[in-house]
Amino acid sequence: MPIRRVEVYTVELPYKKPFTISMGTSYSSTDVVVKLIDDEGNVGWGEASPSRRVTGESEDTILSAMNVLAPQLINEDPLNVEEIERKLAGAILGNTSAKLALEMAVFDLKGKILGVRVRDLLGGYRDRVETDFTIGIMSPEEMASDALKYVEMGFRILKLKVGLDVEEDIARVKAVRDAVGKDIRIRIDANQGWTVKQAKKALSSMERYDVELAEQPVKWYDYEGMAELTRVSPIPIMADESVHSARDALLVAKMRAADYINIKLTKAGGLLEARRIAAISEAAGIPNMIGCMMEGGISITAAVHFATATRNLVTTDLDSDISLKEDFVEGGAKCEKGFRILPEGPGLGNLRVKEGMLKLRGVFEEGKVSTPL
Repeated sequence: MPIRRVEVYTVELPYKKPFTISMGTSYSSTDVVVKLIDDEGNVGWGEASPSRRVTGESEDTILSAMNVLAPQLINEDPLNVEEIERKLAGAILGNTSAKLALEMAVFDLKGKILGVRVRDLLGGYRDRVETDFTIGIMSPEEMASDALKYVEMGFRILKLKVGLDVEEDIARVKAVRDAVGKDIRIRIDANQGWTVKQAKKALSSMERYDVELAEQPVKWYDYEGMAELTRVSPIPIMADESVHSARDALLVAKMRAADYINIKLTKAGGLLEARRIAAISEAAGIPNMIGCMMEGGISITAAVHFATATRNLVTTDLDSDISLKEDFVEGGAKCEKGFRILPEGPGLGNLRVKEGMLKLRGVFEEGKVSTPL
């Protein structure tokens, strides 16, 4: 049962089209994938999706962190996830994506050893969740055209990226609402792009288009600005980049700096910390969303397990794998008419990693690193 080997890979994930938010445009991701193997040959998979702008990580920083973190798992019992989390936390500060990948793989391995799903290890509540689809910043006409396409695919909730220019942002929301009609739910995400003054103007103007929530309208560190908007905005406010940890969630709760909190496993650094964020949010009467970075099928599947295990998660933003030209995973949490459906099978479920798409970067075993990162 002890973990005997950790393999570290990278995978290139080009997008179907450029993805623009207020902080810049992305064309692809380079994710780090880990594979754990125990002494009986059981395998656990995990994935790290770096974000320089949100977690301060890159492919290179994650690989460097793995030199410190991966050896911590050798000879550890995968049933002791909290002990492993403690060791990872004490080995190096930050590096939440790297820690997530390893903890995720431990949960996958634990579920396979016990013959149960990760959802059931975390609690268990439902078997599917409805996700939105996120549309990046483009012209109002392009966003409206894309919105119609995704509605035709079965999505009933759309998240629109905004935050570059208030007047243009209002025009974007209007164009999408006019195109999709009144029955489609619309939410917006400014990714810290506005000032408080700009946010007040934008949200006041967008109310008429039945926007259900506004995600991270101002800078992550402006908790007072978030609290002011939460008090006066006609549209509910969601904290995203402002909340990485349970401690951040507690601060937001104390200040009433948001009506919702967006949990992302990458920000939290693991499913256990994400669960703590959800617990604090629930105790404070703040509902949660679960969101994603530009992740592939392993991370999305892990997030679906978390979402289906957590009652306080009332809405979902798990769509990044759909935007990839090719995922490196087959199976996993499939998407049908906007619903992410929990896969069958123990651990993360019946997903298959296309190992031919992966590039081996390091192998860690007791007493040696056969391929230094």
